[in-house]
Amino acid sequence: MLGWVKLYRDLLHKPIWIESTPEQKTILITLLLMVNHQEKQWEWQGEPYNVTAGQVITSLESIVEKCGKGISIQNVRTAIKRFEKFGFLTNESTNKNRLITINNWEDYQNNGDGLTSNLTGGQQSINNRLTTNKNDKKLKNDKEVKDSYCRKSKTYDEKSIPYQLALRLLNNIRENNPGFKEPNLQKWSDDFRLMIERDNRLPEEISTVIDWCQQDSFWKTNILSPSKLRKQYDQLVLKIQTSRNVIRKKSQQHFSLDRPSHWEEPKPITKDEFEKMKEWEDELPF
Repeated sequence: MLGWVKLYRDLLHKPIWIESTPEQKTILITLLLMVNHQEKQWEWQGEPYNVTAGQVITSLESIVEKCGKGISIQNVRTAIKRFEKFGFLTNESTNKNRLITINNWEDYQNNGDGLTSNLTGGQQSINNRLTTNKNDKKLKNDKEVKDSYCRKSKTYDEKSIPYQLALRLLNNIRENNPGFKEPNLQKWSDDFRLMIERDNRLPEEISTVIDWCQQDSFWKTNILSPSKLRKQYDQLVLKIQTSRNVIRKKSQQHFSLDRPSHWEEPKPITKDEFEKMKEWEDELPF
């Protein structure tokens, strides 16, 4: 099967890629290369078959073979189930074969095909040379292309911890700047999820860092998104620890229980002083 497929760089930032194992990434790319780029009909063992663009009739064994070394049937089976959950593909299997369908294939693979369709001779040859390097050029309609690899991306409930952290940061920012633009809280929530799951940050600690940075005269103008918070997180924690140590030292200076250097032990009362105190006691009216 000749030709090529489009592979958008934005895939690198999607959960279906970020959270996949190396084996699953290999299987994902292999499936993209295996599906048909246009409608196809044929007959096999006396039965007619018809597939549309973005589909392929195959088997687990065939996918393993095309993936190459290091990929097992169990790897393929697990990857296909996972990709189904992400909405990347649908999988219909029988006792004979398996129909794989890449969802929304035409939305991103057919965009811009008009450059080379319905052309003849020299025009087609010129366009073929242009499309060879199209990966290095910005297509006119790229901004209209929707990323279908993760159409069903994770949605965060408003009561979830990542969403609550996103809301906490937004509220803190708006205390300093009431006119702050409404962000994509789902995107913010995903950034906080990465901080918790990938960076192993505790939600309680993140909350403390959020509150502190939005009260600091310097950082409150620089930390205006979870991604920036994540980037500067270690530095912010060090700043907080330093400021707390300073406060602790000042507190010890103000509330020290040590005797001052000029302290003198009280002298014992003399007999004359004691007799004088007795006289004063007798004169008291109560």
